[in-house]
Order: sequence, then C-alpha cells, then structure tokens
Amino acid sequence: MSKSYQNFKKDSDALKTALNPLQYQVTQKSGTEPPFQNEFWNHKEEGIYVDIVSGEPLFASLHKFDSGTGWPSFYRPINEEYIQFKEDYDLWTVRTEVRSRYGDSHLGHVFEDGPMPTGLRYCINSAALKFIKREDLEAAGYSELTKLFAPTATAKK
Repeated sequence: MSKSYQNFKKDSDALKTALNPLQYQVTQKSGTEPPFQNEFWNHKEEGIYVDIVSGEPLFASLHKFDSGTGWPSFYRPINEEYIQFKEDYDLWTVRTEVRSRYGDSHLGHVFEDGPMPTGLRYCINSAALKFIKREDLEAAGYSELTKLFAPTATAKK
C-alpha cells in the first residue's frame, strides 16, 4: 500500500485552492456540514473512506451503519493508527473530536452510543472524506486493504 500520506506536509495555501469551501471549513476550521445533505450519509457502495486532505485510510464500508443522524457513521476505523482523539469543549458538553493523524484534518466526533462490537459511533463529516470503491483499491494504491473485503474477512465483521 502506498504510504505517501505518512510524509504528508500540510500547506494551508494549497488546501484553500484544492478543497471546496465546505471541505476547507470542515477539515481545517473544525466545521460541520448539514445532516442528511451530504455526500455519504446514505452511501452504500463497498470500499474505503480516506482523508480528503492526506489520503490516509480511515473507515471501511464494512463498518458503516445507519445511525439516523444524517452523517456517515462507523463503529470502528480501519486502523486506529490513522486516528487522533482530542477533547472538544466547543459546545455545552465535552466531546471527543476525531482527527486524522497525518493530515490533522477535523473529521467529526466519536460517541459511546454505537452498535456492537465496539459500542462506538464515529460520526464523520462527508466533506472530510474521499471514497474509493472496492474494485479501485489496487489502482488507487490501497491494494493491502482489499483483504478487508475477502469472504473470510467479511464473515468476521
């Protein structure tokens, strides 16, 4: 798997032109997109979701569920190595912010009201994600992650 995201260097000026205004607001200014009006809240294709800024692999469709919130929700990341957690005091309560490790993009928040086996709900902004279809993983440099979708792997999810 291409690990170019591990050498990612954030260039704020380049991001302002590479990202659309909503993507920039969400990933760089810790914004939130509207519920039920975003690209992946009801998305059902098989594949992975990567950080739109750095390309690091974050979530797989295998771990996605309908939380009823209007944002894409996952009960676990592909690998916690690519996730950072930060306490967020921006609202009336303390929340746990989810950020990408190398891109340092704001992704969303994690809550303890998700399904088993983890009991977690990663509530993630579509604007922070890029989707790569299962059949395109190898061409996109994520061939190592095709094993997630092998029949024995999906039976154990």
